[in-house]
Amino acid sequence: MSKKRTLLNTVVFAGFAVSSAFAASAEEITIATVNNGDMIRMQGYSSEFTAATGIDVNWVTLEENVLRERVTTDITTKGGQFDIMTIGMYETPIWGKSGWLVPLNDLSADYDAADILPAMSGGLSYDGTLYAAPFYGESSMVMYRSDLMEKAGLTMPEAPTWDFIREAAAKMTDRANDINGICLRGKAGWGEGGAFITAMSNSFGARWFDENWKPTFDSEAWHNTLSFFKGMMDESGPAGYATNGFNENLSLFQQGKCGMWIDATVAASFVTNPKDSTVADKVGFALAPDNGLGKRSNWLWAWALAIPAGTQHEADAKKFIEWATSKSYIEMVAAKEGWANVPPGARTSLYENPEYQKVPFAKMTLDSILSADPLHPTVDPVPYVGVQFAAIPEFAGIATDVSQEFSNAYAGQQSVEDALAKAQAIATEAMEAAGY
Repeated sequence: MSKKRTLLNTVVFAGFAVSSAFAASAEEITIATVNNGDMIRMQGYSSEFTAATGIDVNWVTLEENVLRERVTTDITTKGGQFDIMTIGMYETPIWGKSGWLVPLNDLSADYDAADILPAMSGGLSYDGTLYAAPFYGESSMVMYRSDLMEKAGLTMPEAPTWDFIREAAAKMTDRANDINGICLRGKAGWGEGGAFITAMSNSFGARWFDENWKPTFDSEAWHNTLSFFKGMMDESGPAGYATNGFNENLSLFQQGKCGMWIDATVAASFVTNPKDSTVADKVGFALAPDNGLGKRSNWLWAWALAIPAGTQHEADAKKFIEWATSKSYIEMVAAKEGWANVPPGARTSLYENPEYQKVPFAKMTLDSILSADPLHPTVDPVPYVGVQFAAIPEFAGIATDVSQEFSNAYAGQQSVEDALAKAQAIATEAMEAAGY
C-alpha cells in the first residue's frame, strides 16, 4: 500500500542534499533480492534510505535459484510484483533487448555512471544502454587456508593448475577432524553448480555449443571436466557436496571445514571477517585454476538492480538504485564496517582508493575480474557471449536441467557418462525446438 510521507528538514541522500519537497510524495517500493551477505547488509541500511527520502522498502529475499525463477516468471508474465529486481549479466541484455527493463540512461551527474567498471557496465547493457546498475561485481578465485597449506608442505602459486589443486586438496583433507581439502558447488541450478562447472569446463577446453550451435556434451573435454570434478570431490570434498551452493560452502569455510574454496571473489570479505569466520586470519587468495590451455576457470558476474518496465514507481525505484549503488553507499559501509566489507567489483574509484588498496583481497579480485573474457570465453571458438553462461534466452532452462543431471552424477545416482548423454539429449532437443 502506498504511504505518503513528509520530511520537514533537508536530508542528505547519496552524497547530495535533498529538500523536503523531494521526499514529500514518496511511496513504497518492493525489491526482490538474493540472500547473499552483501544484500542482507544493504537491507539493514535501507532505513537510511527511507529516512532520507520517505520511500518505504518492502524486501522479498530469496535463495538464488528461487529468486531467478520468481523474477523471470514475473517479468515474462508482466506480473508487476516487483519495482526492482536483482538480476545479473545473463538476464540484463536479453531483457533489455526485449523491452522488459527501464533504461538507466538518465541517472544523476552525482551518481557518476562513468565510474562503473567497464567490465560491469558492458555486461549490464544492451546496444550501449545501461539496463541494470551493479550492486557488486565479481569473478571467482581460490580462497585457501594458509595454515593447512603450510602443514601439507605446499605453497599455493598465484596462478595454480587444476592438478596442483587436486594434489593439495588430497593432502589437506583430514576426515578425522572434519576438514575437507576442497569445497565446491555441486548444487543444481544454472547459476549455482551449473555456473561453476561451466567456468571450470572452459579451462578443460570444453564449450556448451560449437560454432554451429550444436551441443558438445559428447566431447572428451566435457568428460574430462566432469570426471575430474567428481573424482576430486569424492576424494577430498564434504559429504553431500552435490547439494552445496555458495551459501553452504561459505558456511563450511567459515567454520574451518574447508582447506580450499573456489568461488565468487565477493566471498573474500566474509571469510576474512573475524565476526563470522573462525579462520579469518588464515586465508590466502590465488587466481582460479587452469590447465595450461590459455583459459582460467574464473567467471564474470554482477548482482545488479534493475527496474521492470511497467512499474508504477519508476522514479522512486531509480532513487533507490542511485542510493544503493553509489559511491556514497560504499563510503557509508566503509565508515561503519571497514573497507574490507564494502560491495566490491563495481566501481573504478574503489580500486583507486588508497584505503581499499590495503584490503588483502582487493588486487586479486580486480585481477580476476579483468582476466575474464566473456567475448572469448573458451579455448575453441563459440557463437555465444558469456563465461559461465551462454547469453541466449534458451540457456537458463537448458542449463537448469543439465545441472540437475550433473548433480545426480555427483551424488552417485548415475554415471558421468549417463549424465553427459542426458545433457546432450536435453540440449539438442531444446536447441532444435528453438530453431538453432
